Amino acid sequence: MNVAMGAAFLMAMSAVGPGFLTQTAAFTGQLGADFGFAILVCILVDIGVQLNIWRIIVISGKKAQTIANDLVPGLGFLLTVLIVIGGLTFNIGNVGGVGLSFNVLFGMTPENGALIGGIIALVIFLVRHALTVMDRTVQVLAVITVLLLVYILAVNAPPAGEAITRSFVPTTLDFYSIVTIVGGTVGGYISFSGGHRLLEGGLRGKESIPYINRGALTGISVASVVRIMLFLAALAVIADGYKLNPLNPAASIFQHSAGDFGYKFFGIILFAASLTSVLGSTFTSVSFLDYSKSEDNNSIFKRIRPYLIIFFIIFSTAVFYFIGNPAKVLVVVGAINGLILPIALAILLIAATRKKIMGKAYRHPLWLSIFGWIIVVFMAYAGIQSVIKGFSNLF
Repeated sequence: MNVAMGAAFLMAMSAVGPGFLTQTAAFTGQLGADFGFAILVCILVDIGVQLNIWRIIVISGKKAQTIANDLVPGLGFLLTVLIVIGGLTFNIGNVGGVGLSFNVLFGMTPENGALIGGIIALVIFLVRHALTVMDRTVQVLAVITVLLLVYILAVNAPPAGEAITRSFVPTTLDFYSIVTIVGGTVGGYISFSGGHRLLEGGLRGKESIPYINRGALTGISVASVVRIMLFLAALAVIADGYKLNPLNPAASIFQHSAGDFGYKFFGIILFAASLTSVLGSTFTSVSFLDYSKSEDNNSIFKRIRPYLIIFFIIFSTAVFYFIGNPAKVLVVVGAINGLILPIALAILLIAATRKKIMGKAYRHPLWLSIFGWIIVVFMAYAGIQSVIKGFSNLF
């Protein structure tokens, strides 16, 4: 049960990163209550993705890259390249988010704040029982985030009735907002973080299905609650006639709601969101480099894993410190990242039909397969459009 909750919060808070905060605030500022419909679609897609991926990974007892290699030799290596490059690049933004949080809280430069954030992440990963420490850190930061959002909502009066109505019957349908937040919530490494954490915790086989469902749905609920609360907070500010600052829309919500005190609250939430995303990105990306058998505790990977984690965090921190956030690179990688979800989900859905991978006694639920393939088609189209747009912005 503890492992399932660790996986749930790791997945949820991996999704709640700096981009999550900015996107939610910015789209609410643009679309108002209609953004609630995009959030509803995102939640439904999240359910279909996580229940499929977590179940297939845990019941097979294999990480996603191993499943892909079992399906088509070499396919797992391609998946690993996509995940690791995407995770490494986005981790630069996550580390930068930690740096910006220290700038808000203490006035130090974002670069020096990023150095401190990198050190904190390294300490968490390299102490004894690192996975347990990671789980506890993510859970505590998730609780802090929710409590601070509860306070912001308490000092505002969001138009909840309008938000509920327009979430089901929007007056404006913005396809781009749906694509963006779905990709940010279950794109790239995020969709695998929970399933791989369950394997690391020793769960596998059909008997783990109750833990898979409980963990996945809990993680989805946590991420969704944070997004809905931030959406309502932004909506309350907009209802007061205040226009969000386009340079930092999320910060302006808190500053308008509670002045300088609220701005410091934003700093705490940004720290929580960014650090947990650093942990989730690092853990999941490094786990994709593991091709050893799950029962092999003396594999080469187990011995070099701490060094891979050190490299991953130091590289991300150094790039942000010396170069800054490489915006154009992030645009292209972000666009390509939109294609990872449909590719990976399609691979796993096909693998779910192979008895040599899943075992003779298991049959994947038909409704989950249909749900999954609908998401594959939708996200493939959306991902292609994002890639075209991403590359067009470079020239």
